[in-house]
Amino acid sequence: MQKETTSAFKPYIPAAAQLPEMTARALIMGVVLGMIFGASSLYLVLKVGLTVSASIPVAVIAITLFRLFNKAGGKDSTILENSITQTAGSAGESLAFGLGVTMPAILILGFDLEIYRVMLVGCLGGLLGILMMIPMRRTMIVEKHGELKYPEGTACAEVLKAAATDTSREAAGETSNPHAQDDANRRAAIIFGGFGIGLLYKIANVAFKGWKDTPEVVFGTPLKAGSIGAEVSPELLGVGYIIGPRIAAVMAAGGVMSYLLLIPMIKFFGDALTVPLTPGTKLISAMSPHEIRSAYVLYIGAGAVAAGGLVSLMRAMPTIWRSLSAGLSGMRNGKEQVRAVLRTDQDIPMKWVIIGALAIIAIITMATPLHMNLLGALLILVFGFLFSTVSSRLTGEIGSSSNPISGMTVATLLFTCLIFLLMGWTGGQYYVTALSVGAIVCIASSNAGTTSQDLKTGYLVGSTPRLQQYAILAGALSSALILGPILLKLNDAGTVYVPAAQVTAGLSTDAAKLTETAQLQGPQAEQDKTTYKVWHKNDSNGGPAGKYLVNDAGQVVYLVDPGINGAYNKRPDGTEVKKYDAPKAVLMSYIIKGILDRQLPWTLVLFGVMIALVLEMSGIPSLAFAVGVYLPLSSSAPLFVGGMIRWLVDRRNSKLDQYKNLNAEEMQAAGDRSAGVLLSSGYIAGGALAGIVIAFTAGILTGFDQAIGNWATVHNPFFEGPNANALTMLPYAVIVLLLYWIGREKNTPSDR
Repeated sequence: MQKETTSAFKPYIPAAAQLPEMTARALIMGVVLGMIFGASSLYLVLKVGLTVSASIPVAVIAITLFRLFNKAGGKDSTILENSITQTAGSAGESLAFGLGVTMPAILILGFDLEIYRVMLVGCLGGLLGILMMIPMRRTMIVEKHGELKYPEGTACAEVLKAAATDTSREAAGETSNPHAQDDANRRAAIIFGGFGIGLLYKIANVAFKGWKDTPEVVFGTPLKAGSIGAEVSPELLGVGYIIGPRIAAVMAAGGVMSYLLLIPMIKFFGDALTVPLTPGTKLISAMSPHEIRSAYVLYIGAGAVAAGGLVSLMRAMPTIWRSLSAGLSGMRNGKEQVRAVLRTDQDIPMKWVIIGALAIIAIITMATPLHMNLLGALLILVFGFLFSTVSSRLTGEIGSSSNPISGMTVATLLFTCLIFLLMGWTGGQYYVTALSVGAIVCIASSNAGTTSQDLKTGYLVGSTPRLQQYAILAGALSSALILGPILLKLNDAGTVYVPAAQVTAGLSTDAAKLTETAQLQGPQAEQDKTTYKVWHKNDSNGGPAGKYLVNDAGQVVYLVDPGINGAYNKRPDGTEVKKYDAPKAVLMSYIIKGILDRQLPWTLVLFGVMIALVLEMSGIPSLAFAVGVYLPLSSSAPLFVGGMIRWLVDRRNSKLDQYKNLNAEEMQAAGDRSAGVLLSSGYIAGGALAGIVIAFTAGILTGFDQAIGNWATVHNPFFEGPNANALTMLPYAVIVLLLYWIGREKNTPSDR
């Protein structure tokens, strides 16, 4: 098939057309939607280590809200305004992924997650990725138009064109489409309906204890310590549907290996041991399945994730080299682009791009919360340009969902830590420096890929690139300002202050050397308002490493177990606490601590590496499987359910007349903008935002939560009792069947 040349391409809205574009209402709506979807994406990445594209949901919601405004007497939006809203709104998802993958590692390494550090990393990384992408727009989007498809960006452009108003169609030279508004209204009803269902389901399930949120069965001999569980949440069901059956099944297979093979094997061989097996601190015979996972399987999973990420990066090396060559070529041709005549070919001038990038590097170097030095800033510049270029190219070829951002971050951290080790830079301060390098590069490369998708959408519909670039800069900056506080609040809501007697006996330190003080936060603060000294313990001698609260005599009173990757899910009063596994953030912490302090249990890590290599040799994508090994099976099982529903829906829809002549790529694109994906997006947004609201109100409604929990334990058979696991599946089956029903499309004969 002959590639489409640049000169032959005509955007939907011609360059000569003058339509309202970057209006205040379009930008504000995009920023607000970006914050909402950024918050839900952050929740997802902390739970399962991945996010899904927000472009199409944001576009559909924007179209709907503008039309409601039009019915109320206001002016309807143009397709270019909708494009600006979608562009600004998509920034939150990419920022959330970068922050969720890296910043929680600070907690896992035993440091405090300062709000200024999180906000600064988010702002700088997001802005850097956008600025790095601007010089490459002409090369990646325009010159490679027929080669790089940018699947999410192309699908989003189709949604915008299908819902174009009469004014936009007139500017495009098309006749009015009487069915366009009906179709847009139907799409909006689906996504808003999914949002409402996800929100109400999660509130009834978690806040009002309507039914168990994670039914689980633990097996006895011969599969002793094996278990099966599933978190029956709408957001994970929706994620599974969107990522599709292949990836969902592979991730669930990793969970099956952990919970039905590795944990039972460790229990079988370790039951007879009379001493604890390092890195565990208690007898295996006394460990629960979850304790075995925390002590041993997590390291195996981390090794598999690291190896899978590096393999995916190595597989992309030819593309990386082509991307660098194309990016540098675009930089050399930059002078020709500055004085572009056509509206659709105008970028932010190169001088402002260079000034902005240098200003960001200067801020990175001087910002106290980052503990950065000049070498770290230079590494950010080098890796930032390298992986932003790679991310843009890979997104064009395989889409955002398959873009190996995690592998790029792992590579950045490995090289950074090795350089630090050679220079003798070890210890706590350099943990933060190395992590800040990795975090900013991760966010920059993630946002560069998202920016590329948005610019592709704009290129197809005829937007002004310069205005899109301003819009995504505003969206990234706004989302970065709120994601930090949300991340901290989610951690605080799940933090447990564990009495020292539960952790270790007689642990103490020299209190006179401790300068930092803290009080208990959240529900436990009501019982203890004492001000303690803070001890950041970096070794496992006498008790686990972590953050401790110490009295004036130097005696340890509490272990501060964080909400992100914490090990204790019950407070002293017996109330349950939701923890976030943050699988990829844990991997980042292992890399830093393992290289700089040489304290990683390398044998377990190498077991994971071998698992990844065996899978690659078998032709199975190891990264998805490795994430499944690391995650609880209760998180990957609902992904599998969603993926299977997608398989059933696609199998049924592929037999319809309108899909019979489509190839695999076209069928995938049609599925990505289908009703099932829209409902799943609503499930994700509604369920995740409900989870965030519940976490934010945990400290305020402690009495209510305890009263509801006590009542449900005694009187609600869906929540507690011998039949609770089975009864819990009834409300879950309702949202599963609804997803299947909505995903099924009507037959549309081709001659109509």
